[in-house]
Amino acid sequence: MGSRSSHAAKIPDVDSIRRETGFSQASLLRLYHRFRALDRTGKGYLSRLDLQQIEALAVNPLGDRIIDSFFPDGSLRLDFPGFVRVLAHFRPVDEEEDGNRDPKEPEPLNSRMNKLRFAFQLYDLDRDGKISRHEMLQVLRLMVGVQVTEEQLESIADRTVQEADEDGDGAVSFLEFTKSLEKMNIEQKMSIRILK
Repeated sequence: MGSRSSHAAKIPDVDSIRRETGFSQASLLRLYHRFRALDRTGKGYLSRLDLQQIEALAVNPLGDRIIDSFFPDGSLRLDFPGFVRVLAHFRPVDEEEDGNRDPKEPEPLNSRMNKLRFAFQLYDLDRDGKISRHEMLQVLRLMVGVQVTEEQLESIADRTVQEADEDGDGAVSFLEFTKSLEKMNIEQKMSIRILK
């Protein structure tokens, strides 16, 4: 009978990926099987179309934005390490592990700050480092659809930007975004069912 470690040997650079993402070997093995299942044609990488097969993303109003995060810089192919790096943002923070972290090591992908960076980029549609009123309005439209009038959406976008915009430039910077979410439990907000 094959052991988990022998199956994990099939995963390229498994030890490096495990260190970088914090996923256990068992979790990486499940993710690898999920990756291969999504790659129905066996090409060794995923495309946007492959990710659109994930029901949780297909019904999520921000699904396209989340899928975009898997393809930074306009790339068309997603390899397994890239797939796992993005998913690592959704991994719960291990408080014990976080307290024992070597300060010389890079911040874990699932740290609160990296989770906030990930969430910020879902709103920063033009990737200029700020969330404008227009971008906020676009994301709100995606999230609520036709359940709210355009006037109500504009009011919500205006109020949200005004409350977070500390420097008065009419947009929300990453720092302003993090300050406005200081008390929010980001762990509850960043959950996604990819393994299903």
